Amino acid sequence: QVQLVESGGGLVQPGGSLRLSCLASGSIFSIYSMGWYRQAPGQQRELVATMSTGGSTNYADSVKGRFTISRDNAKNTVYLQMNSLKPEDTAVYYCNADLTMGWAYPRKYYWGQGTQVTVSS
Repeated sequence: QVQLVESGGGLVQPGGSLRLSCLASGSIFSIYSMGWYRQAPGQQRELVATMSTGGSTNYADSVKGRFTISRDNAKNTVYLQMNSLKPEDTAVYYCNADLTMGWAYPRKYYWGQGTQVTVSS
């Protein structure tokens, strides 16, 4: 079984910073990419940032220059450093991993439980 566990969310004032962490554990054979998505109340879940095992990244336009994604491949961990936070960043942030559990298993997306990030004065 595969589990993704997120941490680091909380309440922060506009202009502040938070660092989210996500650890993937279980029967993991190969990870293609890991990333972060977010969903505000009444809105669709949207991509925030992703990073492949090889190091390629992509970011939502709304967070470029403010957020930085990084990975520790040996620990199957992905981070999201969030700086200059704005009220519109308020959402539940979900960790995502694109992985397979082995040659006999399909490539599949897994999700964490989500962590709340609230930006408010």
